[in-house]
Amino acid sequence: MKLSELIKGVDVKEKISFSDKEIKDVITDSKAVTRGSLFVCLKGENFDGHNFIRQAESYGAAAVVTEKRVDTPIAQIITEDARKAVGVIASNFYGNPAKKMRFIGVTGTNGKTTTAHLITSILVKSGVKCGLLGTLGVFYGGKFSESALTTPDPLEFHRILADMCKESVEAVVMEVSAHAAALRKLYGVPFEIAVFTNLTQDHLDFFGDMENYKNAKLGFLKENAEKYVVANADDSACGEILSLKGVKTVTYGVENPSDVFAIDLKENPSSTEFIMNLFDRIYEVKLNLIGRFNVYNALAAATAAALYGVNTDDVAEGLELVKGIDGRLQCVYDGKFGVYLDYAHTPDGLKKALAAMRPHTRGKLICVFGCGGNRDKEKRPVMGRISGETADFTVITTDNPRFEDAMDIIWQIESGISTVTDKYVAIQERKEAIRYAISVAESGDVILIAGKGSEKYQEVFGIKKVYNDKDTVEEIIRSVT
Repeated sequence: MKLSELIKGVDVKEKISFSDKEIKDVITDSKAVTRGSLFVCLKGENFDGHNFIRQAESYGAAAVVTEKRVDTPIAQIITEDARKAVGVIASNFYGNPAKKMRFIGVTGTNGKTTTAHLITSILVKSGVKCGLLGTLGVFYGGKFSESALTTPDPLEFHRILADMCKESVEAVVMEVSAHAAALRKLYGVPFEIAVFTNLTQDHLDFFGDMENYKNAKLGFLKENAEKYVVANADDSACGEILSLKGVKTVTYGVENPSDVFAIDLKENPSSTEFIMNLFDRIYEVKLNLIGRFNVYNALAAATAAALYGVNTDDVAEGLELVKGIDGRLQCVYDGKFGVYLDYAHTPDGLKKALAAMRPHTRGKLICVFGCGGNRDKEKRPVMGRISGETADFTVITTDNPRFEDAMDIIWQIESGISTVTDKYVAIQERKEAIRYAISVAESGDVILIAGKGSEKYQEVFGIKKVYNDKDTVEEIIRSVT
């Protein structure tokens, strides 16, 4: 593709040594540059692509996109915001696939994965060819691939969209992380419907405070939402969302007045039943997921699907077709005691997951969890206190310690739990922590293993070791039965 075609739509301030060369690839990692590449210089927390222009030049880059003039003979396209530019360039490079599909985005602290899967189930039930991108991977046209990020970087994202177009995908449902919103990964992509699930503490290591975190989420709604914003009427951020200009905000909820709502909630051991008022049409729903918070996820999904144009009679059936979601309050053993996995890795997520387990616990509620390293440290004692107050016994362990000392993280969690109870133990090795919980479990007990969900690795000092909570539970259960 010619360079002039590639940068069409980019806010170009200046061109230096410009010639309309044929570009073979677009690269943001200087080490991956090959002859004929366009190198886009991005700034990150720990790097600045502008420092690697000479390296990219030595590898054969044909041109660079920068935010400042650099003393080099290579062709330069200077722009105010390289992150915006790379989104436009990636779209152009892959033939602007986003223009050929309709988009539904789900953002919020918790519930993104479940809500996105529920929306997809409804759309598929109604006959829509659908693609899904999120924490659990990328699904479309019978294909599946794992994803390193909840929301892919622009070049990977638009490559996926181009392949989806080949599979005649009509609708794309995707999770939108706060990081993706802050880094403008989805710049220029129009979301017909944007869903906001909730706002609670997370990622303060990156955003600094809740105000910045909230603004990143709201930024996605302001910049990308085209027609509708679907908002949780029972969440504290709803007021600000209702004031957004240029889109119609539609609400869902259980406690506060809303456009779509649920009443008569009934929690069962393996399902949740409720009456749903979907734009004044009444449906009895049996959701094959447990927990009050999943009612909110279902309402969000139902609202988004109805706004998309799905016949409302298909919505309830689409919800009921979902039998479970990997790592989301997933029952992995149901014998004399129960063992459940959940991805809960925030204070609010852990609190809600434990609350969901309580009605199904005849004996003790045992919680096994840790906190990720090199992430928000403030939430560690908070989560410790929540487990101490809500569970009957806690096993503190590791999650993904990354580049932190695992015991330092455990001690920080312990500083919170020790203020409310002494019914806990700390076991650093996660597998051994799970083994211990299973060894002390008695008839009627429930073990909730929180934090990692369906993850297939544990990250320790830069190495991702093969590890999975479900596999670990099954191995231990086999060894003791």
